[in-house]
Amino acid sequence: MADTSPAPHTPLIRDDQVPRGFSFAAARAGLKASGKPDLACAVADRPATAAAMFTSNKVIAAPLIVGQRHLHRNQHQLRVVLVNAGNANCATGEAGVTAAQQCCVSAAAIFDCEPHSVFPSSTGIIGVPLPVDKLTAALPALHAGLGSSASHLEQMAEAIMTTDTRSKFAAASFDVHGVTVRIAGIAKGAGMIHPQLQAAPAAPHATMLVYLFTDAVLAPAVASDLLYHAADNSFNRISIDGDTSTNDTVLLLASGASGISVHGHSHATATTVDDPVTAAFSSALESVCLALAKRIVEDGEGIEHVVELAIGGALTDADALRVARSIAHSPLVKTAWAGCDPNWGRILAAIGYAGIAIDPARIDISFGDLEICREGCLSAKFDETAAHDYLKQRELTIHIDLGLGQGSCRFFTTDLTAEYVRINSDYST
Repeated sequence: MADTSPAPHTPLIRDDQVPRGFSFAAARAGLKASGKPDLACAVADRPATAAAMFTSNKVIAAPLIVGQRHLHRNQHQLRVVLVNAGNANCATGEAGVTAAQQCCVSAAAIFDCEPHSVFPSSTGIIGVPLPVDKLTAALPALHAGLGSSASHLEQMAEAIMTTDTRSKFAAASFDVHGVTVRIAGIAKGAGMIHPQLQAAPAAPHATMLVYLFTDAVLAPAVASDLLYHAADNSFNRISIDGDTSTNDTVLLLASGASGISVHGHSHATATTVDDPVTAAFSSALESVCLALAKRIVEDGEGIEHVVELAIGGALTDADALRVARSIAHSPLVKTAWAGCDPNWGRILAAIGYAGIAIDPARIDISFGDLEICREGCLSAKFDETAAHDYLKQRELTIHIDLGLGQGSCRFFTTDLTAEYVRINSDYST
């Protein structure tokens, strides 16, 4: 008789990948119609150094307003991250800000810290009042479930999901004199994904939620600098649908539990070489951020293709990025990918309205290793059948050479399918 018992769960995370100095938990507050866990937290054993980036959308959700205030007031030290899924607490006016503050006050009482040591986050539907009573009622269960194991971090990753089909995790580590420094991150996001994270000296600005944890020792300024560079080359280089969320947040917490200090990049001279610990930490953080960014794209709502845009030959890197975004946000290009249609003229048109200096007669386009367009015209090597077959693959790489300079970028995006339309046509009903 066949064994019909469920397959054993394969953990995404190992215990030896979880940074020391943190505990995690998830609970059911009743915000998700599915009844699945929708409230999560990360708690530092002692105040942890924090750095954050937020959405550049001018419509900003209430928890981001409160979170920025708390970071500033507490000199970038946090004890608790409190995240709810199922309600964005955005476009809810002053009542929404008050609701986020009330959640922080209640969490502070449960987790024995000051309210301004709590960082709130929310994701879900916009314009619906946050049911504070449901969240505060679930806090005792959340506290009771705290643990520092891999399974506890995985529970947090699952609780923050909305339209995601899978939880998202990435980790990296490096050794310093026999001591292992760990970095781990979790993320949620599948739609409304075109992060345009920004940072400013007094109030840094980044629905995508990303929480990064490390047991390294970081000063606030160092944490902010390293996070900015890592996020700019990862989360700011992805788009699923071109919509920038009101709630996008990337938060880095450093417990210092490893005892290994990271001093940051030196900007004293152009020839200064970073110390090995900073270089190792920076590389590890960037690898975690890029892995999470790609996992968000891979889980895009209704997608059938993940597309890497490899842009080169631009006058500047900024020009290359504008071209990538122009292509990634074209419905005509994205629907052609969905239909495996090698309609390269749509790509060329999107380059043309990107708003940068180009010479159409210098543009080359390839699908993988297949020459498609040379010097702005159909390549003599174009093979429509081969191009169509290439586009049947789930993962695609589109190479574009503008032929003008050394500017370049890598950008990850998706196709646009009927399933995406179905998911988003009745999201609130």
